[in-house]
Amino acid sequence: MTDITAPPTAPQRDSHTPVGGAQGIAALRHVAPPAPPGPMSNALVFGWRAILKFRHVPEQLFDLVMTPIMFTLLFTFVFGGALAGSPGEYLQFFLPGILVQTVVFNSVYSGMGLSTDFQKGLFDRFRTLPIWSLAPFAGLMVGDMLRHLIAGGIILGIGLILGYRPEAGLIGTVLAFAMLLTIGFGMGWVFIVLGLVVRTPMTVMTLGFTILFPITFASNIMVDPATMPDWLRSFVDVNPVSLMATALRGLMSGTATLTQIGLALIAPVVLTLGLAPLVLWLYRRR
Repeated sequence: MTDITAPPTAPQRDSHTPVGGAQGIAALRHVAPPAPPGPMSNALVFGWRAILKFRHVPEQLFDLVMTPIMFTLLFTFVFGGALAGSPGEYLQFFLPGILVQTVVFNSVYSGMGLSTDFQKGLFDRFRTLPIWSLAPFAGLMVGDMLRHLIAGGIILGIGLILGYRPEAGLIGTVLAFAMLLTIGFGMGWVFIVLGLVVRTPMTVMTLGFTILFPITFASNIMVDPATMPDWLRSFVDVNPVSLMATALRGLMSGTATLTQIGLALIAPVVLTLGLAPLVLWLYRRR
């Protein structure tokens, strides 16, 4: 006879059946995998990596800070009286030009950083990741943008202390810095290509400044080309660096024209459109 007081026995479960049975399996099958990160997310991660380099290698900031300070002070007080009658008068002409020069020079660090990463084997690891192909290069550009802003802010701050006054005020200054970032973005591609082609960071720097010195000093950054020989002036007038400096002066003084701005943006846009695909092609072949 069955004992009615005994508790009912739990149904036996097959040890090979997962908890939840068929319903649990069906639920697991309908869980969508997380969406892969997009290009923007990849670029921001690598951009954050570039920013962290300043934290872990703070000596990078020494060159970034000291070079614009020395250039601004030396050129203002050495050349100011001879070229414009007084350092204050010269500074109104010179400061927008030195901003362009600083951004162009700082762009070399993109290629040097890329070459250093290749030497350490980091890009071999990046190739194994399911990320946007240009994300590591976008990260280099983010680091460059931060570098440009720091250096530009230092130069502007020194200029204001010495008596420089942007006649266009805050709006003109913001627009000028936006153009500076555009210039730096476009120029950065030149040195990223060098970083992919040249094997050592020091060689990238040497070749970079070999390219930059002629186009920077044979420009209207430091002097008005009106007194130059005709053959040199004809080059200076079409030099992209001169066009950039002219547009920046116009933006900060409130006299810029659409033609000046358009001419200044030709080089950064052409460099970006022409060299970004080349960078990807070189990266895949390396």
